[in-house]
Amino acid sequence: MILYALTVFVSAFLLFLVQPVIAKQILPWFGGSAAVWTTCLVFFQCMLLAGYFYADWTTRKLAPKRQALLHIGLVLIAIALMPIIPDPAWKPNGEEAPSLRILLLLAATIGLPYFLISTTSPLVQAWFNKSYPGVSPYRLFALSNLASMLALLGYPFLLEPWISTQQQALGWSIGFGVFAVLIATSAWFGLRGLRDEKARDAFENRMSAGTENIAVPSRREKFTWVALSGLGSVLLLAISNHLTQNISSIPLMWVVPLAIYLLTFILCFDAKGTNSIWYQRTIFLPLLAVAVIGMSWTLADKDLHFMLYWQIGLFSAGLFVACMFCHGELVALKPHPRDLTTFYLMISIGGAVGALLVGVIAPLTLPAYYELEIGIVALGVLATCLLWRRVHFGLVILAGAVTLFAGSAAVFTVIQFNEDVLVMSRNFYGTLRVKQYDPPSVEYRRRSLVHGAILHGDQYMDPPYNRSATTYYKTKSGIGRILLLKEKLAPGKSRKVGIIGLGTGTIATYANKSDIFRFYDINPDVVTIARRDFTYLKDTEAKIEISLGDARLNLEREPSQQFDVLAIDAFSSDSIPVHLITLEAVQIYEKHMKPDGVIAFHVSNRFLDLKPVVNMIAEKRGLHVAWVRDSYEDGSTTSDWVLLTRDKTLLLKPEILDGSYIIPPEPKLRVWTDDFNNLLQVLK
Repeated sequence: MILYALTVFVSAFLLFLVQPVIAKQILPWFGGSAAVWTTCLVFFQCMLLAGYFYADWTTRKLAPKRQALLHIGLVLIAIALMPIIPDPAWKPNGEEAPSLRILLLLAATIGLPYFLISTTSPLVQAWFNKSYPGVSPYRLFALSNLASMLALLGYPFLLEPWISTQQQALGWSIGFGVFAVLIATSAWFGLRGLRDEKARDAFENRMSAGTENIAVPSRREKFTWVALSGLGSVLLLAISNHLTQNISSIPLMWVVPLAIYLLTFILCFDAKGTNSIWYQRTIFLPLLAVAVIGMSWTLADKDLHFMLYWQIGLFSAGLFVACMFCHGELVALKPHPRDLTTFYLMISIGGAVGALLVGVIAPLTLPAYYELEIGIVALGVLATCLLWRRVHFGLVILAGAVTLFAGSAAVFTVIQFNEDVLVMSRNFYGTLRVKQYDPPSVEYRRRSLVHGAILHGDQYMDPPYNRSATTYYKTKSGIGRILLLKEKLAPGKSRKVGIIGLGTGTIATYANKSDIFRFYDINPDVVTIARRDFTYLKDTEAKIEISLGDARLNLEREPSQQFDVLAIDAFSSDSIPVHLITLEAVQIYEKHMKPDGVIAFHVSNRFLDLKPVVNMIAEKRGLHVAWVRDSYEDGSTTSDWVLLTRDKTLLLKPEILDGSYIIPPEPKLRVWTDDFNNLLQVLK
């Protein structure tokens, strides 16, 4: 029994530890987008489904000895594929479909090892049931989820801050070797008593004893299992999307929702008989009503969109209550252990379907991130349907009223999101909206580009202000000051300027006829919108170049561009993708600079203080630094830029010095590299 428990624990620990380990390795290759994690979750859920199907099929169709030999053989093949370090050949060139490439990359790198680990919990429980008939195997499922949660919570606090991504991958690969020994031993000893025909017959007789009158699970029961599991998966991915887009796509924002999701499995499957010890309807049904109302209200209230701790706290609590309901009701419907692998197969089908709905179907069918609103309404509908069959009619009326509120709030949220919108587009990198404002004075008519809820550029559409630099790029901003200074120091000479992040193309207002302004952007929709719906690029007489794809990967491949100024202005919602702000990234930027060139980091951020990060990298590279803050008391857009250069005299010019501030030191902060970076350290 101890061997089974240890095998389940180790496999589950590795199963969920590998998720942030592999996702963080590939995150920089795809622009640091929040959708990278969502796509990874789709892969993980689908592989989990494949693993559970394999466990169900081999348990029912193969003799114990063949099942053991097959499984041990596959484990040996997987060991030969170690370590789990992605091949750089998978790096995109900007023309591929990112989601498909991520799925193929994951399949090639961790496909077989992940598949085999995902089979462990149902397989070992089936072996346990054969070895100890009459003893409930469901607590092994709770144990597996406990190990998974420990892996997830340990990653951002114990592993990520201290161990490089390369070392993490190597350590996981060693752990897989330990798992291989355990699973092979479990398979051999667990099934050795069932290898001959008499033992198998005796086992079948024990399993069938007393089950003659137990009905096979109906289609309705199986559909209910899938629906409950699927809705939990939908809410997991939708809430993860919501948090990672508004803060940053970092392991902490990945693992907290996933750990909560697993915690509900642990609590709900810790059951006696058909009832969970921890899930009590009299407690969780009222909490579910509060959670649905609270989440719906928060999505509809604009004033709450940028309250970091409220968002994290409320949606984490809401996910916990919702998943306790889904998984608690699931446990109440669990079948006889005879149908154990089928039950887990239905759960995994629901998880995979939910992941596919949010990670694949929603981006193709919904114009914006409406899946969270839809998921909350679906939660109310499912709760109402289940209550209709089981409890007092008054509770059904209450559930219906809560669902009606959630539906009304969702409609209000969608209407509000579409207010003043001319154009909306959604792809792998998020939702873009072009909004137009038509005040009484025609000269103040303007358009804005909004990514999610974050402003990415603004333009007055009519003379005399249509060529004005706005928002983060005004003349007193860091980028405005350095571009004007460069023009002043070399009047009439051409400048070459690089900009990572196109937005509306506002920086092109600083371009003269002889200049070259080269924009880098990973999102093809941004390029289309900047050219079609704004006029900054059309109006300039300078030469405009646009390089599509991840800026860092493109700069790695290009010969030196000899930039006078390189602006790092790439946002992932409201945060710079981490791979653009590491020591190695700055080394790449330096390769493209003139001796007196300036690298300008745009670090305006509601939640993260990135100035000390840039400062430490600059010190490591021997670069001089100036922090330029452009703020206005009238409530208009403020900005923070950090300028890096080898020419100290540039930063001492009055044009720069007048707006400069000293960056306070952060003694506990470590230099960010590709192998080490941790946004927890810079949360405001």
